[in-house]
Amino acid sequence: MGVLLKIQAFIKDSRAVGILLLSCTFLSLLLTNSPWDQVWLHFWHWAIQSGGGHHVTIGQLHLPNSLSDWINDLGMAFFFCLAGMEMKKELTTGELSSVRQAVLPAAGAVGGMLLPALIFLGFNHGLPSENGWGIPMATDIAFSLGVAAILGSRVPTSMKVFLTALAIIDDLGAIIVIAIFYSHDLGLGYLFAGLGIWIILLALNALKVPFGWGQILGGVLLWYCIFNSGVHATVAGVLFAFAVPTAKLEQGEHQLKFPVNFLIIPAFALANTAINIPASFLHQLGSPLSLGILCGLLIGKTLGIFGFVALLVKTKVSTLPLGSNFKHLFGTGILAAIGFTMSIFITLLALDQPLEQDNAKIAILVASLAAILLALSWFGFMRKTPEQ
Repeated sequence: MGVLLKIQAFIKDSRAVGILLLSCTFLSLLLTNSPWDQVWLHFWHWAIQSGGGHHVTIGQLHLPNSLSDWINDLGMAFFFCLAGMEMKKELTTGELSSVRQAVLPAAGAVGGMLLPALIFLGFNHGLPSENGWGIPMATDIAFSLGVAAILGSRVPTSMKVFLTALAIIDDLGAIIVIAIFYSHDLGLGYLFAGLGIWIILLALNALKVPFGWGQILGGVLLWYCIFNSGVHATVAGVLFAFAVPTAKLEQGEHQLKFPVNFLIIPAFALANTAINIPASFLHQLGSPLSLGILCGLLIGKTLGIFGFVALLVKTKVSTLPLGSNFKHLFGTGILAAIGFTMSIFITLLALDQPLEQDNAKIAILVASLAAILLALSWFGFMRKTPEQ
């Protein structure tokens, strides 16, 4: 029973997801760069249908073709469904439910998306890697909040709330970018069918039809249609979340948090950080692609968030969160530079060549690790604040 209680305590710890992600990443990198690399890679990327790409036809159904495809297309749809529920709750009853509350994190999120993209394009404009501009725009909400939890009261409670709201808006921005810029070869029949199903789900919600298996079946059909439409399947998760009744959001979040945080996201890390690190990887960090990601995340995120928020505060449009100062704000910008899961996910959509993908993933890992160490150092020299 002692071991079981320790496991339960770990799961409830707000730092747990970040620790688990780091552990899975280290394990995957270790196995990929060991004598067992081919077995490990084959496990994740073995295709049901050789030469079938990311899709396989089974009878009349068109489905993902490998375990990694199932994780990235179906598993991550649950991740985005959870994110969508968090967005809807914040927009209806939480920190983003009024313009006054939303303006500061919204400004930070916009700055934290625009400046990284511009920095990346500054390094990669006109190159084949140019399409990766969305990679450094992302913030890993679980990782960022996990590091904030490690720092304890050195990060004011109000600033943790601010970071949560900012990251939720950041996720919304990432979803819009994925839907508009990283969708290819649209199948209009499937797309309109998916939109029709979503409208029916919204109508059932508006008519206050009790939420049950009918809506869940509709969600499955919605995912299948979006998956085959050319729009990335994870968008279906967000669409479904916005069709869930507000009264059911808390229950839905509770049911999804464990499988998403402790099964899906670790599996995503294991499958997508299986990177063979070449002896020349330090040289690769000097490539335009890697520099765009490193500078975009570490400099663009930090300064974009700090600059946009500071401008609103200095012009008296808004005020800093209670009990915080500009030093806390700058440190929060560093925390938001931890891209990890979302940046890796966008890499898979933005870049076609496996070598480019691996180089981008290495840059993301280096940037995220650097952001973690910088945040721990920055806040480590600051005084603890009274819990609010």
